[in-house]
Amino acid sequence: MPATKAAKRTTLRDTLLTGIAPCIWGSTYIVTTQMLPPNHPLTAAAIRVLPVGFLLLALTRAMPPREWWGRLILLGLLNIGVFQSLLFIAAYRVPGGVAATVGAIQPLVVVVLSWAALNATYTRQTWLAAIGGMIGVGLLVMGPGARLDALGIAAAFFGAVASAIGIVLTKRWKPPLTLASFTGWQLVFGGVFILPFAIALEEPIHTLTLNNIIGFAFLSIAGSGLGYALWFRGISRLQTSAVSILTLLSPVVASLLGYLILQQSFTVPQLFGVGLVLASVWLGQR
Repeated sequence: MPATKAAKRTTLRDTLLTGIAPCIWGSTYIVTTQMLPPNHPLTAAAIRVLPVGFLLLALTRAMPPREWWGRLILLGLLNIGVFQSLLFIAAYRVPGGVAATVGAIQPLVVVVLSWAALNATYTRQTWLAAIGGMIGVGLLVMGPGARLDALGIAAAFFGAVASAIGIVLTKRWKPPLTLASFTGWQLVFGGVFILPFAIALEEPIHTLTLNNIIGFAFLSIAGSGLGYALWFRGISRLQTSAVSILTLLSPVVASLLGYLILQQSFTVPQLFGVGLVLASVWLGQR
């Protein structure tokens, strides 16, 4: 019995630590709109991941085994580079609510891929949690006049699929690296993928205010360095479905910050959506 209680406490601690990551990511929208230079999404994405990635590599000074280079590049593209790029395409072409609703399909994709690739078995409540969370996100962020764009929706969908594949492969492959080194290599490879697109498609940022610097520092250190380290730690310790369902906390935190800082209001369907998302997250952890 004591061992069982200790295991439950460990799982709860791992869940809470992993949940910090999507909560931090939920602040991305308000930090981006209020603190960063406008119209530079790809540049912002590159700045978010590359400096802290190189910092982690400098601190750890660990080279991966030769057979792991290809895996790290692929994981960096799926978890960081491709996911971030498609996320920004979706954000530009469809409202954030539509993108978030389409992206909320990720837990369902993770469940299917884990069943196929990891031989994972799931109870009915896992499927209910994934479906309920997607419906809850839709109620929370989907506006009645939301416009639909085929390319934007496709970008949001395939971004969620890329992230889901990254989660499953991260779980399947056991990295022979420390958590900091594993995070740093992925951030660098993902940032290197994004950087040429940022240079080619966006104007340089000529001036930076103190507010801009603070915003970039927060997104880089907390959002990328700390956030992804906690995220990859959680993937290694928790079931993939439980981890992926935690991503539903991001739109909840974004909506709460909008309410507290931007004086946005909640409608009754939105409040119901918050409750449904939180219930789905709780159900998914059980």
